[in-house]
Amino acid sequence: MFAFLLPARKALGHVGRECLSSALARLAPAIRPLQSSRRGVFTIAALGALAACEPIDTSLDRAAPAIDNSAPVAVALLVPRGSANASDEVLARALENAARLAIADLGDVAIDLRVYGTAGSAATAQQVALQAVSDGAKIILGPVYAENANAAAVVVASSGVNVLAFSNNTSIAGGNLFILGPTFDNTADRLTRYAVRQNKGRTVVVYSEDVAGRAGLAAIEGALARNGGTAVGAISHEFSQNGVMQAVPQIVSAVRSGSAESIFMTADTAGALPLLTQLLPEAGVSPATTQYIGLTRWDIPSQTTDLPGVQGGWFALPDPEMSARFRSRYSAAYGESPHPIGGLAYDGIAAIGALVSSGRSDALSRASLTQSAGFQGVNGIFRLRTDGTNERGLAVAQIRDRQVVVIDPAPRAFGGAGF
Repeated sequence: MFAFLLPARKALGHVGRECLSSALARLAPAIRPLQSSRRGVFTIAALGALAACEPIDTSLDRAAPAIDNSAPVAVALLVPRGSANASDEVLARALENAARLAIADLGDVAIDLRVYGTAGSAATAQQVALQAVSDGAKIILGPVYAENANAAAVVVASSGVNVLAFSNNTSIAGGNLFILGPTFDNTADRLTRYAVRQNKGRTVVVYSEDVAGRAGLAAIEGALARNGGTAVGAISHEFSQNGVMQAVPQIVSAVRSGSAESIFMTADTAGALPLLTQLLPEAGVSPATTQYIGLTRWDIPSQTTDLPGVQGGWFALPDPEMSARFRSRYSAAYGESPHPIGGLAYDGIAAIGALVSSGRSDALSRASLTQSAGFQGVNGIFRLRTDGTNERGLAVAQIRDRQVVVIDPAPRAFGGAGF
């Protein structure tokens, strides 16, 4: 996961405008339909809450195109260039820059990167995906927005070409479509595993009454069930100041009646987090005795770490050392800081390069993409799962004296500590 955060109310991840009826049917029963949000950029609140409009027909699955190791491997990069949206142009440039930086690091592996603009449109994404396959692409990297990624994957499924999308929307994953963006499930798993080890596994989940909040609730409850924790209560609040204030007495009651050891919040720093962490201690639930845990990044923006209520709180983040190294290298190469999701393009190329270096003709098959050892990305290790989602190595951090302190390092290999 990466150093970025945008208000979830303004932009529900980069999931875009989706077919909600299809999406919500695939979520936990507790999630009920809400009006969808306009497409935004990316948020750490990985939202598996909106689905694409057309499911991928897995009966069309075919063998991936064979790799000819005597020639550069054609890789199509689909970026939101041409949408007339200034932020899309910035994002498109950043993704291409990161991809080319990754190619430069591959050594003897030759990648023929071919960049196509989707204009931020599902229809255009389909057209350019077909064109890319016609041009000889062996794999597609991108697009960003979930409905675009789904559209591209559906139209090329019969060709066997796999798609590594920059989306964090788990509901579109599957078939020939893999998502590279970090997910709620991944973050919730990492934090609940750590909480259980620290005897903080009896938790009250506090979530907002919106799509993001309900998706977060589902992820946390699922992670608790998988990792030996217990949800002793689940309290919702409206996405408003008054809604948060009304929920506080219920949260306090749930903590006390359930002998909760922790409170796991879905709120982000642009939403209810500052108010919750102010009011709960005032109501008698001190972070010194009841561990506060966050599903989102609590260090972005950096001023969040100054809030009295977040002191001692836990959250997950990517390997800080590796993230800093990528930011430094990108800035040196391009004279500007990387876009928050630019690293996903680097990760995609890194994975492709690692597989192609094996010399196998089936290097870009589903079986190869989902090999258990995973890959090394700019923010740490990651691997693609057979269901099209991903798993990333995360660190657990705590805010102490207004500083972010890693209390459980990100794993450097799958199967070790942290997994």
